[in-house]
Amino acid sequence: MAGVTIENVSKSYGQIQVIHGVDLEVHEGEFVVFVGPSGCGKSTLLRMIAGLEEISVGTIHIGEVVVNDVAPSKRGVAMVFQTYALYPHMTVYKNMAFGLKQARMPKDEIDRRVRAAAEVLHITEYLDRPPRALSGGQRQRVAIGRAIVREPKVFLFDEPLSNLDAALRVQTRLEIARLHERLDATMIYVTHDQVEAMTLADRIVVLKDGQIEQVGTPVELYERPANTFVAGFIGSPQMNFFSVSDLADSAPSFLKDLVSADRVIGIRPEHLRMCVADEGMLNAKLELVENLGEYVLVHMVSGEGTEFVAKMEIAPDVASGAELFFSAPFDRIHNFDGTTGMRIPSVES
Repeated sequence: MAGVTIENVSKSYGQIQVIHGVDLEVHEGEFVVFVGPSGCGKSTLLRMIAGLEEISVGTIHIGEVVVNDVAPSKRGVAMVFQTYALYPHMTVYKNMAFGLKQARMPKDEIDRRVRAAAEVLHITEYLDRPPRALSGGQRQRVAIGRAIVREPKVFLFDEPLSNLDAALRVQTRLEIARLHERLDATMIYVTHDQVEAMTLADRIVVLKDGQIEQVGTPVELYERPANTFVAGFIGSPQMNFFSVSDLADSAPSFLKDLVSADRVIGIRPEHLRMCVADEGMLNAKLELVENLGEYVLVHMVSGEGTEFVAKMEIAPDVASGAELFFSAPFDRIHNFDGTTGMRIPSVES
């Protein structure tokens, strides 16, 4: 087990720069998730750690060793890919043992490692089966087991759940979380799914256009996003943003003054509360109600055309097009610069 230190790392393909001077320290035993939209550079950064992409500028340390010029097989990392990449003609046991056999490891040590990994992943009963006899979730566990048997310093996961259906994603996500707790290993995980990031990570690294926007715990990113991009990316449904023109006539004067100074406010859907007109910060017309069982998503549109969502336990008993008023606790209102998008200290009552 080892930490990973990334110092001023950049990556270019010809004249196109895709990673811009990234600095990051992943501590030993930490579970760090890279998250961001498609094309933000998260997989490229992971592949540079693995040695599958050359580093244009900067250095990467694994433990105390600079690995810029170290071959992938010598870095002490194991990578789990989006595709399972299992050998179809081999049993599960042989798939997991293959890399160790190529390294000429003694047979008894190979057997010990394979069976220990299979027990951790609850796939012992499948060791004699070919991959075609397994479900997608079971195949992904075999791919993870193939990484575990190498006993690497660092585990790297590149969107390992994206090929699974919704139920299997939840199940396998829980298994990866339990695996980290049991192994206490350093893990770096790439995903575009912020729900995966929030549920798995010790810390989340939010990337955009090849740069780090914010690094922090899931709670830190949710409660104190550094800018409107992070605020909008973390949270499901995403945060709502309002300008002064969206505020109701009954909104507190200090809030209007605050927002009018070239700023916007952000309010998460779960923090909006329906209220009477003279207590409302926002007024808008009901557009659509999504009933999801345990809660409803109420889609609204302000007089200025701003669309926003309120998350409620019970749907409002009004018809589409009805005017509704909403308030929010002052300590749950986020304040951002309207030009730069950067966070400003929270609104206080």
